[in-house]
Amino acid sequence: MSLADGTVGSSYTVKNICLDEAAKRRLEVLGMVQGTSVQILTRKRGSAMVIKVRGTRFAIGKEFAMGINVEA
Repeated sequence: MSLADGTVGSSYTVKNICLDEAAKRRLEVLGMVQGTSVQILTRKRGSAMVIKVRGTRFAIGKEFAMGINVEA
């Protein structure tokens, strides 16, 4: 399932990232690689979400979240 389908307050493990190379590299620099734990902190209606990766919070748009495949 994609990260965009996740629920607020839940933690997931990144399976793979299916985005263009520039976006994928940017997420890797922020610490989001295969096997990383991601927690969804908040979500705005139909758009951005705030996530926590390796102790750091950041916001990503819906397009990014749709390209991040996770498992519970």
